[in-house]
Amino acid sequence: MKRRTFLQQTTAAGTLIGLGGLTLSSFSAKTKKITILHTNDVHSHIDPFGPNDGRNANKGGVARRATLIENVRRENSNTLLLDAGDIFQGTPYFNYYGGELEFKLMSMLKYDLATIGNHDFDNSIDGLYAQLPNAKFDFVNANYDFSNTVLDTHIKPYKIFIKDGIKIGIFGLGIELEGLVNKKMYKETVYLDPIEKAQDMSRILKEDEQCDLIICLSHLGYNYKNSPNKVSDLVLARKTKDIDLIIGGHTHTFLKKPTIERNSNNENVLINQVGCYGLYVGRIDFYFESGKEKIANSRTIIV
Repeated sequence: MKRRTFLQQTTAAGTLIGLGGLTLSSFSAKTKKITILHTNDVHSHIDPFGPNDGRNANKGGVARRATLIENVRRENSNTLLLDAGDIFQGTPYFNYYGGELEFKLMSMLKYDLATIGNHDFDNSIDGLYAQLPNAKFDFVNANYDFSNTVLDTHIKPYKIFIKDGIKIGIFGLGIELEGLVNKKMYKETVYLDPIEKAQDMSRILKEDEQCDLIICLSHLGYNYKNSPNKVSDLVLARKTKDIDLIIGGHTHTFLKKPTIERNSNNENVLINQVGCYGLYVGRIDFYFESGKEKIANSRTIIV
């Protein structure tokens, strides 16, 4: 992986843009394709928006998302479905069921992995723990120390998947909870520096685990223009290395196409976030050629 080249595609443009002189036609029959689908900040939105809901009219809904995901998996069985947090809070479904419905539906959609957002503590850390049996997928977070809480051993820092011989390492990061969430909701959870933990995780996944693709599921937020020192996905990308893709959440940022940022080694990092409420699903196709060339073709899909 001496060189990383990224192609971008949006639903608006509908065309491929090549960087570095490579196009998909450069690849042979031995090319391996890994598809990443992702959501963030769904906030308990189960039903689609109605026809009179302004700019969101007739968008969203779990049933439509399920059909979309199923179609992509039929196209490419080497697909991972990820979520960047804030699964809970936002509709009466959460108030009534406490997260049970959200986790059961995500399990039916066969999510592979998720991280934790600040609103996932809205029914307290005990409420989150109580719903874990309804989630048939795992959660990752590397910068929340849960050792003195009920979540101890239940949330791993990272997880590794192997698809078509490609080793994919995914770790999670969360925003600082103090001042954002009532202390009694997250109890003895200890916040650790996300930059330091990201450096640890990327080193472990790159050097120790020998991963071909490294993804961060982040609930840090895309960018904070008025607080430039606050850790965001853009800051994270610049101050770390070996992360190929940051899938973000928290700020409800809708990106028509992923941002390409330079890391501490002056290499490309993709950053993407697809708004909120399940209105969109992000899709990024990674192509691997003989373990050397890596190209990403991305687009945002309207649900």
